[in-house]
Amino acid sequence: MIGTRIAGGLLAVATLGAATACSTSDQPGHAKRPTAAVASPAAMASTRPSETLRPLLQQALPNVKGKTFTSVIVDFPPHARAMPHRHGQAFVYAYVLEGTVRSRLDGQPVRTYHQGENWVEEPGAHHVLTENTSPTERAELLVVFVSNTGEKLKVDDPTS
Repeated sequence: MIGTRIAGGLLAVATLGAATACSTSDQPGHAKRPTAAVASPAAMASTRPSETLRPLLQQALPNVKGKTFTSVIVDFPPHARAMPHRHGQAFVYAYVLEGTVRSRLDGQPVRTYHQGENWVEEPGAHHVLTENTSPTERAELLVVFVSNTGEKLKVDDPTS
């Protein structure tokens, strides 16, 4: 059952990946695999843990000049919360691989997403809430970005 859900979420990644594989690119077809924390200093000082990011694939889109396709796994430990943030001008697709995540974009109601559910974020969206709803179980997302080449994928709001 979980394998089927993961396969469904990865279908979007495979479709776009296959489309980009038809052309050649000067960038490698895979990204380095180190795990990088995306927590800001303010988030680290809070009592709640933050998310971590594991890059999967980064590929320039050969048929869309100036755009890059990036996929990552975002891991939310129990009770973790991301800082409010933006993804620049990236189009974002998120798929819940495991657990339950509560999310809210500025101007929209809070939504809860369970394993196998997904959402999109339009370019310029302000993501004001992203959190793992469980105090004991982790949550994991597959997140896909179509961004301006070289643009940061996540910029936390400034803290005051």
